[in-house]
Amino acid sequence: MVQASPEYRLDTHALNNMFVRNEQGEMSPISQYITLTRVYGAQSLSRFNLFPAIQINGNAATGYSSGEAIKAIKEIATEVLPTGYAYEFGGMSREEASIGNSTVIIFGICIIFIYLILCALYESLFIPIVIMLSVPFGLCGSFLFARMFGLENNIYLQIGLLMLIGLLAKTAILLTEYASERRKNGMTIAESAITAAQVRLRPILMTSLTMIFGMLPMMFSTGVGANGNISVGVGTVGGMLIGTIALLFIVPVLFIVFQWIEEKVMPRRKQIKIG
Repeated sequence: MVQASPEYRLDTHALNNMFVRNEQGEMSPISQYITLTRVYGAQSLSRFNLFPAIQINGNAATGYSSGEAIKAIKEIATEVLPTGYAYEFGGMSREEASIGNSTVIIFGICIIFIYLILCALYESLFIPIVIMLSVPFGLCGSFLFARMFGLENNIYLQIGLLMLIGLLAKTAILLTEYASERRKNGMTIAESAITAAQVRLRPILMTSLTMIFGMLPMMFSTGVGANGNISVGVGTVGGMLIGTIALLFIVPVLFIVFQWIEEKVMPRRKQIKIG
């Protein structure tokens, strides 16, 4: 690339000081061979999916999650954008917006599969409902503690909720499985539920307290990455604390109700011994 010094190419008149050799071997100014036209336009053009686009960056305000910010942008864009204009999300926001629509479907499918697995475990259509209805009490405790600590529903809190759902379901299974066995051995429904709560109290408390004390360092963590650790710790500790207390009282009552319904609606099949 041949280039003159900056002081010799400041304006269009500088072309008169640049010479090239013509066919006769003489030097002539380069301005005789070119024509300059002033054109106004953008320095660069950006496109998204082949459409002209402009990029807008923003962050959610304090106290609001990224999901709420995406929802607000959709509502405002629907009201403000004129005909012929549209919007699309990019980067992580694009992934979150696309996944958000399928989250309900995914959770619905998971709930159905969990119910079918529990039905196979208990050989019952009603007892699995006891376990599934007991889990929301722990989730309420998790969101209550998150609200008390001023935390938003972020990805770290959701990871803690997944772990919490498994632990709470395990606790409910311990109670219902023991109660079902006692009922099969001839105890009344109420006696089976009360006995299960008494016998399973110690292992449930040991499991829950171990989890709670193990998550306390994350709940009160400081330094780099503390926000994520606090979200996981607060959600798990709150859910386990309130969920365990609720399960010890709620699950026996639910077992009594649904076991009675099952025996009324689906009486047990009599086994015939062939000698």
